[in-house]
Amino acid sequence: MKIFAIINPVSGARHMEPAALERAVRINFPAADVAFTQYAGHATQLAAQAAKDGYDWVLVAGGDGTVNEAAKALVGTQTALGIVPKGSGNGLARELGMPLMYEEAWTALQKAEPVSCDVGKANEDYFFNLAGVGIEAEIAKMFAEHGKSGVRGKWPYFKLGAKALFTYRPKTLQVSYNGKEEILTPLTLVFANGTQYGSNFKIAPRASLRDGLFDMVEVQPVSKFKLALAAPTFFSKTFRPFDVTRTHRTAQAIIRREGEIVYHLDGEPKTAQNELTFTLCPQALRLLVPRGY
Repeated sequence: MKIFAIINPVSGARHMEPAALERAVRINFPAADVAFTQYAGHATQLAAQAAKDGYDWVLVAGGDGTVNEAAKALVGTQTALGIVPKGSGNGLARELGMPLMYEEAWTALQKAEPVSCDVGKANEDYFFNLAGVGIEAEIAKMFAEHGKSGVRGKWPYFKLGAKALFTYRPKTLQVSYNGKEEILTPLTLVFANGTQYGSNFKIAPRASLRDGLFDMVEVQPVSKFKLALAAPTFFSKTFRPFDVTRTHRTAQAIIRREGEIVYHLDGEPKTAQNELTFTLCPQALRLLVPRGY
């Protein structure tokens, strides 16, 4: 079996020297080829070349951004993606049940098996866990701007989120799905392939990477007091009181709004003009998961 490991040496709060990062790979996969990312987008190039060269597995150690870079190069190929979580949220890695400790995750991949999973698409861009429009997209945009000059991590993200909660005004959207059309003014509208953003915050607890459908979750613009009461329940698997969310299941949805539409793909902010289409691509990516997933 041919294995290629991609490591982002600067992701995550835990600093490790390159030699230590590579050592964990070698202990578990002695014959693997190893490369370190050097710039944004490098993981995409490395993964695409690995698939072209016939590697069976591409194993990626990094945060959600690095994982997404590699994953989009492997969509539609027979090369399976394995994830070693090394970021702050690690949404997809948590979804797959991967250990969050760096060394343990490499060991877990020894016993992993490939499973065909669904992939989301927003216009022409892929996403793998969650995408959405509304306040979360605005926070992602603010966080990206903050990251250019400030410190990244959970605490800055929380502070920006708290600020947005008090200043964001929900926008009216025309949403077409399942043969019908609705006018919505959501706090956020999430297209969930997986269940959670990361850190076990489960926006769509019944979503599945393998069912061929999005869970389209509308978080309604309720009072801030009601949101505060409901927030802890998003860390549970099914408990959803207070009528804060409404969920529909669909394989495609079209959002229309005159002018700019701000959205995010797995936390990466994007913009579209006037119209945005979300499409589910069934079983388009092979992911390595612990046995029994």
